[in-house]
Amino acid sequence: MIVKLLRLLGAAAFAGVLVGLLALPGVGSVGMAARDASDSFQSLPDDFSLKPPPERTTVYSADGQVIAQFYFHNRESVSLDQVAPIMQKAIVAIEDARFFQHGPLDAKGSFRALVTNAQDGGIKQGGSTLTQQYVKNLLVENAKTDKDAEAAKAPNFGRKLRELRYAVNVEKRLTKSQILEGYLNIAYFGSGAYGVQAASQYYFSKNASELTLPEAALLSGVTNSPYFYDPEINKKGAIDRRNTVLYRMAELKIISKQQADVAAATPIKLDIKKPKTDCADSKAPFFCEYVKDEVLGNPAFGKTSEDRERLLYRGGLTIRTTLDMKAQNAAQKALALRPSRSKTATEAMVKPGTGEIKAMVVSKDYGDHRSKGQTTLNLAADYAHGGNSGYSAGSTFKVFTLATALNKGYSVGTTLPAPNSTTISGFTSCSGSHFEPWTLGNAETSKAKSANLNTGTWGSINTFYAALEQRVGLCDSIHMAQSFGMKQSNGKPLEQVPSQVLGTNSIDVTHLAAAYAGFAARGQYCTPVAINDVTDADGKKIEVPKAKCGKAVDSGVADEVTRILQGVITNGTGRGMAIGRPAAGKTGTCESHSCALFAGYTPDLASAVWYGDPAAPFGNPSPGIYGSNIGRIWKASMEGALRNTKPSSFHTPVDDFGNLDQARIPNVRGLSVQAATQQIENAGFAVQVSPRAIDSTQRKGTVAYTSPSAGVKSDTDTSVVIFVSNGNGPAPKPRKRRRGGGIWPFN
Repeated sequence: MIVKLLRLLGAAAFAGVLVGLLALPGVGSVGMAARDASDSFQSLPDDFSLKPPPERTTVYSADGQVIAQFYFHNRESVSLDQVAPIMQKAIVAIEDARFFQHGPLDAKGSFRALVTNAQDGGIKQGGSTLTQQYVKNLLVENAKTDKDAEAAKAPNFGRKLRELRYAVNVEKRLTKSQILEGYLNIAYFGSGAYGVQAASQYYFSKNASELTLPEAALLSGVTNSPYFYDPEINKKGAIDRRNTVLYRMAELKIISKQQADVAAATPIKLDIKKPKTDCADSKAPFFCEYVKDEVLGNPAFGKTSEDRERLLYRGGLTIRTTLDMKAQNAAQKALALRPSRSKTATEAMVKPGTGEIKAMVVSKDYGDHRSKGQTTLNLAADYAHGGNSGYSAGSTFKVFTLATALNKGYSVGTTLPAPNSTTISGFTSCSGSHFEPWTLGNAETSKAKSANLNTGTWGSINTFYAALEQRVGLCDSIHMAQSFGMKQSNGKPLEQVPSQVLGTNSIDVTHLAAAYAGFAARGQYCTPVAINDVTDADGKKIEVPKAKCGKAVDSGVADEVTRILQGVITNGTGRGMAIGRPAAGKTGTCESHSCALFAGYTPDLASAVWYGDPAAPFGNPSPGIYGSNIGRIWKASMEGALRNTKPSSFHTPVDDFGNLDQARIPNVRGLSVQAATQQIENAGFAVQVSPRAIDSTQRKGTVAYTSPSAGVKSDTDTSVVIFVSNGNGPAPKPRKRRRGGGIWPFN
């Protein structure tokens, strides 16, 4: 009689009558509280938000392989037609058999449960419809604080009435199928799996559309008590609950008794497939860490750190990255070639002209167990992307002073002293500060007394490069490095010290590889990037930061740098590192042999390798360690990464930078002897000054003319003689005779 009456009442009246009944003597002892709840039902807001539950973010390599997943809850929502019909029937049978018959509320179940609960003085019995459970789960999932989450699960009448009120709203706005779909995507199925798709993948390594009757019954039973009925934890309890579901389905005529018997006799066969959670289980953990820090640290993904974290872990993003798994695997394998297992090696690969990071590896295992040699520090990256304070670049930094010299018009034949040790003064910072004289020596004994841009680079002669830096200017060398994206690993500008030419600034291999990629791209430098494309859970594109590309140096200068660096591999310290295609590179050895590097490139790929002790990158000498030793890591990784890729050729330099054999004599008439000497030496010639001044219209003490004359192309082993003017009128027409390879006048 009471139930028939309740069917005639609306949802609000039903709630009021129910709670009012609970206040009757003999029914319960919660009269006043129940009446208060009944009175407040109508005043409860019904504008319930249907904001979808948090979704997991999936990160893909450039070739479509899953490399990581980030989530607050492991969930992948699917449409109802992607869930096996038997799974849909099983969950309805055990959770709300009358789901498709009743309205927003199930009068029978709710009345029975509320009366029982009132008699017991709290929430002891269920009775919630699937709609109410869907509402409850949405409230819990979208809670912003722990307090809100606890309120959504609180065992009191206020919470139940709120669910009832919201359930009315939901059933007005959604169809039964939509509600069932929402419930299947939000329910917790144990073992960290939220939603039927994640649960199906976790327990059976298959999609929800492929579930069989025994599997569907097993999953449907878990939701009642996800911990107790988790088949991984309590196999017997899971079987008993599964069978309860099966025979309930038989009772409801969904399946036959025979089908239930056969399914109940079927043993549980789990095929556990654990998701790649965060970076720990990633195929490329350090690249994964780089992507993670890019999202969490870049305002493009949210105004606040909380917004960015919510987007990554709850936003259901699809992140497509630049990672090339072939290159990644080749680099990872190559790290095994490091000279000592007690030291660490790290490498990054970047595609020229795009800035795309193609590989990022560290020889240490990713993890928090330092005692096992693990680390979560991304030693290939800068501090902003999970790295440390960086490490010395060694002689790989000489390339920027080389580019500066060529950019200023210095001839390749420019010859400078190259003693085993030297002291050089005259260095000035960009702010005009002067430095004390700098004393330095070569890493290896130098047999030559002088060198030019070719031989000085091929032999990586420190004293030669110190003299070259003094000539071209410390400030200009710094500016050149900065134009190729170089900065300290901590994000600060490069320190302006004379020793920077030897790589004393702390850098990371990702930015070093990107800089060398700039030379491979004929002077076009692009900032390194790891993310190509991002879409949200609805398939809407999110704007992501793109590589910033610009001309760091003229193409002709970059081509000449490449030509010289090719010689490092064929004739210099990188000899033996040929990879069967055009390649250029530079070795680097840190002070006291504390670390070593090799950076190099082809037209298609650039790479930088570092080796040493990351705990003491500047103070742990390793005798015998040179950049040439580390080159074999670079060689193996590049060969593997470029396997089956058609070789490309570098551009032949078209600008006239001179060569080892000949150069043009510069015009220095009218200059002081000191200025003229420097220009002539910069062109690659030795200088002699005639001991006797001659008649000339040029000012006294300045250059009257040279022999050979200005503009003449001559062998660089020729000495150019400067004749100084005495200021006494026109110069006599010289008679000439050859002496010692030069042209000397005599009266």
